[in-house]
Amino acid sequence: MDDPSTDDGVCDLASRDCVPCRGGVPPLTPEQRQPLLEQLSGWQVVEGHHLMKEYTFENFVDALAFVNRVGAVAEANGHHPDLYLTWGKVRIEIYTYKIDGLTESDFVLAAKCDQVL
Repeated sequence: MDDPSTDDGVCDLASRDCVPCRGGVPPLTPEQRQPLLEQLSGWQVVEGHHLMKEYTFENFVDALAFVNRVGAVAEANGHHPDLYLTWGKVRIEIYTYKIDGLTESDFVLAAKCDQVL
């Protein structure tokens, strides 16, 4: 995977591509996850298993529009998060189903979700 960087040397996860997981690889360790998590804002690793973030909006229409943008990004990348929509809120949970844990592509998709906000 390429390693594009911003001017301050921090890797720009959103510019990377999600790589399909074919299984048979171990989930990222805490030591492997931490540098990737530090590049995201407001995301958390839950139970060492998945990424989660909640976004708030002024109304249902804005929340729904965000879900639709995330859906388009997910489809374009072939990597689909769990999306939870309610009035003024969207929660996104991301993990790689084939390994039941986190890969680098999960962090890439999280960055892309923030980008379409």
